[in-house]
Order: sequence, then C-alpha cells, then structure tokens
Amino acid sequence: MSSGILAMMLGISTLLGALGLLALLWGHRTGQFEDHHKFIDGALYDGEEELKDAILMEKKRKEAEAKRDARRKDKRVMPD
Repeated sequence: MSSGILAMMLGISTLLGALGLLALLWGHRTGQFEDHHKFIDGALYDGEEELKDAILMEKKRKEAEAKRDARRKDKRVMPD
C-alpha cells in the first residue's frame, strides 16, 4: 500500500473518531443520557393502569421530597 493511501485512511478515521467524540460530548452536555428509568419503566408499565399508577407514585415521591426539603429548611426541627 502506498503511503498516500495510508495517510488518507488515517486522516479520515481520525476525523470520524473526532466527530463521534464530539457527538458524545454534545449528548452528555445537553442531558441526552439523563433519563435512567426510561427503558425500565417502559417495559414494566406498558398498560394504561400501570402508567397511571407510575405517574401517581412519581407525584407522591416528589411531594415527599418537597416535604423533606421543607423540614430541612425549618430550623426548629432536628435533622434526619
């Protein structure tokens, strides 16, 4: 193989690798990989009733976190 073809192949592969790395960094920065439970919940809760239950459970979890945060801000209550 000639050195010109080898240099061209090396340059193209480096460029493609750099583009892949940039795409990965962009996805990480914009939060594309932040939904940890999406596929698990999709498999577990695929019926209408299960989805309603999942939404209700998520709402209750958020309310409990809000109450816990409010208690932590209140100086009169002992910390957990």
